Amino acid sequence: MKRIIPTITGLALAATIATAQEVAPLDVAFDEYGAVAVSLSGVAGNVDNGIVIMTDRGKGNCIACHQVTALDEFPFHGEVGPSLDGVGSRWTEADLRGIVANAKNTFPESVMPSFYKGTGYIRPGDAFTGKAGTEPLPPLLTAQEIEDVVAYLLTLTE
Repeated sequence: MKRIIPTITGLALAATIATAQEVAPLDVAFDEYGAVAVSLSGVAGNVDNGIVIMTDRGKGNCIACHQVTALDEFPFHGEVGPSLDGVGSRWTEADLRGIVANAKNTFPESVMPSFYKGTGYIRPGDAFTGKAGTEPLPPLLTAQEIEDVVAYLLTLTE
């Protein structure tokens, strides 16, 4: 029993440290071009989870607007946004993090949703209730999910 307690304490401490490094949506530091140099979660992104988020209609659903040749096994790629093929060669990690978090800081006329913000919406809704939402709202993606998408996008180099 004595061996379990330090392990549980260690896990709790590790979780606290990881949480302490997360950047809240209102605290994200965008540079003048919209890039975000610092990890939002303090944890490296997971490429496989990035694929899930990009293709999940309940999460990021990036392929609803963007075409990604590497994800051809998933149906219904959109043409609203630019193709993401080669995006890892065209943009830096900081650029991609900023674009995924809030594309309007890089492209003011973008129709891309701001995936990591909780205030400043034009007409927020309260889920599927038909009622107006009240701010602050939870971001569409978590800090770690943003990092996961960025990790996957960085693999798209051709």
